[in-house]
Amino acid sequence: MLRQGNIGAGKLALEKGGLALPRYSDSAKVAYVLQGNGVAGIVLPEKEEKVLSIKTGDAIALPFGVITWWYNKEDTELIVLFLGDTKTAHKPGSFTDFFLTGSNGIFTGFSTEFVCRAWDIDEATAKQLVGSQTGNGIIKVDGGVKMPEPNKDHRNGMALNCLDAPLDVDIKGGGRVVVLNTKNLPLVGEVGLGADLVRLDGNAMCSPGFSCDSALQVTYIVRGSGRAQIVGVDGKRVLETTVKAGNLFIVPRFFVVSKISDNDGLEWFSIISTPNPIFTHMAGRTSAWKALSAGVLQASFNVTPEIEKTFRSKRMNSEIFFAPSK
Repeated sequence: MLRQGNIGAGKLALEKGGLALPRYSDSAKVAYVLQGNGVAGIVLPEKEEKVLSIKTGDAIALPFGVITWWYNKEDTELIVLFLGDTKTAHKPGSFTDFFLTGSNGIFTGFSTEFVCRAWDIDEATAKQLVGSQTGNGIIKVDGGVKMPEPNKDHRNGMALNCLDAPLDVDIKGGGRVVVLNTKNLPLVGEVGLGADLVRLDGNAMCSPGFSCDSALQVTYIVRGSGRAQIVGVDGKRVLETTVKAGNLFIVPRFFVVSKISDNDGLEWFSIISTPNPIFTHMAGRTSAWKALSAGVLQASFNVTPEIEKTFRSKRMNSEIFFAPSK
């Protein structure tokens, strides 16, 4: 499904002292910090390096061609989720990283002559640069190396903490939503993806709904557990499963999805394959059913006017989340 939808997914986990070496990718991504605190270095094309402090709940938009590195100096493991668009990738549904340094970095591929001429260094220095790069992708930083300190101003426009951001939806006993957009995270526009963090309260329900603009939705369960159902073509239920922290699942285009959380609630982070997604909800105050004429509903359901009226009268004040019945 990732390959069919041209979507990539990955996770980076760094222990204390771990450095994910500088690299660029063949795909635009959104990064979400699942756990821990750390430092991220980001270099946009022809821009100076931004050094950001990152923490749990941070979302970072990474446009195509950006160079990044990631470092953890804390005892707690730093875990970062990556979801992105692979339409420019070498392999549909998969990210390919190109490393600037390391045993598989670009230095190692060029001949000594090319390295000397490109960076204006002598042969001995070139051989030392290339020969000393023994790490691959991730290394442990030596205690004597002074790593850069983050600049608090560099977070502006680069990162948004979804746990602290103003809520786009807040329903008592139901749930909360923070949507990433070009207003609160401008780089989202360059990435070409929409994203959101949804926190569903215990035993609450998310209204059945679908993306009506042909967007594909990829969801990672951050914490908690619950039940999910997806209904597709010809009214067939194509998925009924229990979802829990660590699960990744995909909602195909135009398919209807709904979730009910367990006692401890359910939290998920999603990307949508368009920067300004449009969803149609099938239940609640803004339900598509509410917009249809009474006669059309009565005839379509083949029920009495009383049944149609009862059906229409429900959920008049509920939005997209439904708190459990008392």
